[in-house]
This record gives sequence, structure tokens and C-alpha cells, in this order.
Amino acid sequence: MRALTWHGEQDIRVQDVPRPEIVNPNDAVIEITATAICGSDLHPYNDNIPGMREGDVMGHEPMGEVVEVGPEVTTLDEGDRVVVPFTISCGECWFCQRELYSLCDNSNPNAEMAREVMGQSPAGLFGYTHLLGGYAGGQAEYLRVPYADVGPVKIESDLPDEQVLFLSDVFPTGYMAAENAHIEDGDTVAVWGCGPVGQFTVQSAQMLGADRVIAIDRVPERLDMARDHGDAETVHFEEEDVYDTLMAMTGDRGPDACIDAVGTEAHGTGLAGVTDRAKQEVGLESDRPHVLREAIKCCRKGGTLSVPGVYTGDVDGIPFGSLMNKALTVETGQTHVQRYLDPLLETIEDGEIDPSFVVTHEEPLEKGPEMYRTFNDKDDGCVKVVLTP
Repeated sequence: MRALTWHGEQDIRVQDVPRPEIVNPNDAVIEITATAICGSDLHPYNDNIPGMREGDVMGHEPMGEVVEVGPEVTTLDEGDRVVVPFTISCGECWFCQRELYSLCDNSNPNAEMAREVMGQSPAGLFGYTHLLGGYAGGQAEYLRVPYADVGPVKIESDLPDEQVLFLSDVFPTGYMAAENAHIEDGDTVAVWGCGPVGQFTVQSAQMLGADRVIAIDRVPERLDMARDHGDAETVHFEEEDVYDTLMAMTGDRGPDACIDAVGTEAHGTGLAGVTDRAKQEVGLESDRPHVLREAIKCCRKGGTLSVPGVYTGDVDGIPFGSLMNKALTVETGQTHVQRYLDPLLETIEDGEIDPSFVVTHEEPLEKGPEMYRTFNDKDDGCVKVVLTP
């Protein structure tokens, strides 16, 4: 089959690789009809995440048709149309039983490798580092899905792929980010990053009762999208000082919740931004935490910091004294996608939200390497790419 494979920094290729087969009795095989490039894919693309190996199949936002099921799969049949969440979860361990699916104890075959780095291992993920399982991803013609009774959600309506595809990751991720912010009616919420996760965070914050949502970015198309589709106020961080602007917008109190939807590759301004890049280049830190620092500084006393943005290792210069003395609550984590699939699918089917608004580019899988470059460089107004095998 054809697939997008990783070969080092900014080197994604379309190659022929073996078509997946049933390995375990609880597996299913999906023929992919649509798959997306995620902002998290840019971390391995830019070689900012350890544990990648040459030839790894990329991608973790797929959907398609079930073409084969293992003998122990009970919820899926051949021909079912499904969206596959990026988290791989067994459904039976202590964490899955508590709906903490991204912390599954059983789905990462390289758990000991992850334990050495993180202390404990989170769940396995599709198309990502071998620290999290090294599973082949969904930017391909076919995908093997372990624990198939726990992951995929069936799409039984005639909604087009582009409306339901983002249940795989960015819609639940944005929703959980807003949920983790403990939003109350009338709150002001600031969201750093207007990429796809940020867009769904803005929308979800509105759904959960925020009175004002302030979206922060530097890319005009992303800021326009947050205004037009999320009814957000916007701040261009290269044209305005974010702290001063947020204080002015909130009567010098600060936002009730601050959400870092950027993560490891934040573009800081001024000396701090230059220093982060220099430290990353020489291996003194693995992530660029400019947004994390800024959000801690800006959040009101007693407020909440929610971090859906992916961090991969050590960060430097975090103002922990500020976080502690301001009594901030911090919520983080990879998304427990399976927890949100049914309720968020219902919001789409009821017309409460049409997630396809984020799609700016639809191309065949063969154009994947070109679209990685376009998405990474934010060229041609690119916010979200959908690929079709």
C-alpha cells in the first residue's frame, strides 16, 4: 500500500509499505477514506520528538471503512464506516475503567522505554514516536487498529468525511482543553494558538459558557478564522504585547482561564524567544515554553491553566513561583478521546457545530510531502490539511 513515511527532519516520503494484517484477535483493519495532518505531526516532522525511526508511517487522524475484523471483535463488522481515535486504549485497565483512556496501562508495547523518560508510560498512539508504541499511522491506504472494540466510533449517518473526521483528535482535544479550564458562565478565556486545536478550543469554550474568548496568534488567516467561526476577540502577538493587552481587556485582573494550545514549538518574541531557540539547538532544553510562561503570567489569581499543547521533554525558565503564589490550577494531558466520541458526534449530527470549517486544503495522499511543507510553513493560508488515499 501507499503511505507517508518519516526519514528524518522535514523528510516525509510517499512509499510502498506492507499492507497491515490482523495480528491479534481484537484487531480490525480499516481502509482509509480520509486522513489529516495534525499540528502534533510537525513535532516529528521537525525532529523535535525522540524515538522516531526511518520508515515509520505517519498520521493519527484517520477514518474509513472496516475491511477485516479479528475473531474477538464484537462491535464492528466489515463495511462499517468509522473514525479512529489517535489514542490506543485497552478498555479494561485501571485507567481505562476510569475513562482516562490516554493513560492506558496496556497499549504501549514500549512501556519500559517510556517509563525511563517519563516515570510511567501513557497509552500507545498511532503514527508517533516509539516511546509511545511505534504503531504505524493512518496517513496510508490501510490501518491496523488494535483493541478495535474500544477505539473506533461508527458513523451511521451520511455526514461527509470532513464533518466527522476530526473526532479522531482535534475536536475532542479542543473540547477537553476547554473542559479542563473549568469554565463557568460569564468567564473570560484566553487561548494561545489558533491552529486546528485552538480553533476547536475557542468553539468549545463558547459551548461551555464562556462570555468572552480571546484568541492569540500571529497568522492572519488563523485569527480571521477564530473571529469568523468562533466569535473570538483576537490578539496578534507580534503587533501587541500580550500581557498588557490582556490586562487592558480584563480590567487588569487577567483571564479566568488560560489555554496553551501551542506546546513545544511556540514562537516567542524578544530575548526569551531567541534564548529558547538557542537552548533547543544545543540540546539544553527540548521544548520552547514561551506560551507556557506567558499564560502563567497572564492568568488571573486563582484561575486555571489548561495545557493541551504537546510538550516532549524538559522546559526551562518556568515561573513556578508565580504559578504557586497566584494559586493557579493546572490541567494537562493527551486527550481521553473515547470519552468524548459519542457526545461530540451528537453535536455534529444536531448541527450545533460543523467541524469542516477548519479545512483549507484537500489533496490526494501522494501530495502529502508537499502539504507537510505548506502546513509547517503556514503558506497559502493553510490551517488544516485533509488527504485522501
